[in-house]
Amino acid sequence: MVLAIAATLVSGAPAPVAATGQVAPPAAAPSPAPVYPITARIVARYPHDPSAFTEGLLWHDGALYESIGLEGRSEIRRVRLEDGRVLARAVLPADQFGEGLALWEDSLVSLTWTTGLAHRWDAKTLKRTGSFRYTGEGWGLASDGSALIQSDGSPTLRFRDPKSFAVRRELTVTANGRPLRNLNELEVVDGAIFANVWHRDYLVRINPASGAVTGLVDLSALATEVAATDPEAVPNGIAWDPVKRRLFVTGKLWPTLFEIALEPTP
Repeated sequence: MVLAIAATLVSGAPAPVAATGQVAPPAAAPSPAPVYPITARIVARYPHDPSAFTEGLLWHDGALYESIGLEGRSEIRRVRLEDGRVLARAVLPADQFGEGLALWEDSLVSLTWTTGLAHRWDAKTLKRTGSFRYTGEGWGLASDGSALIQSDGSPTLRFRDPKSFAVRRELTVTANGRPLRNLNELEVVDGAIFANVWHRDYLVRINPASGAVTGLVDLSALATEVAATDPEAVPNGIAWDPVKRRLFVTGKLWPTLFEIALEPTP
């Protein structure tokens, strides 16, 4: 599979002027980073609540934590991997659409889609310990160990202070040199950022320094196996277990959560 994105963006900067007063030839634009195809080999399958509109997913302390979306149905869950049983849940107010979810120290931080509210939850009890506001939409959220990384459907990822949620820096994500929109659920795996792209059957692997997409993980076989009929039942949900080095993916309204291994495509 190949990203349907055109080649390098043209810079709007003025051409440099040589010492003689003549306009020097423009410097050659750097080649965009190559995007390598990656196969998602299925390692295991686990039950997943087919009514769960998954917006955020993470692994912590032997369990999955999941943020469920849709107004009136949004909640934070602790889920047992082996059978998909919901072990604990916290319900969001009915007017809030739950979105991305990340772990910071002993707390969970969850976003809402359009209400500009984020919530903190005690990871053990799932009791809400605070709320705060931010500007713009909330889509995905992940932690890289020093910052919380937020997506909002645009090509821009924002690295936020985990305590104040102030923006420390912004990163434009590009594929084949062009900005990539609709970045959704996020996860950090061995320093690289992985992201779902809304309504696409793949994950992208992003260089956190340059923003360049360096890999494309094909999830089309998983989506075909699930055979969802709802047009919004798209891949969304990435969780990384760094201890056992397991990568889990699922989707909105999917009945299955997959453990996958990433292998370069020959």
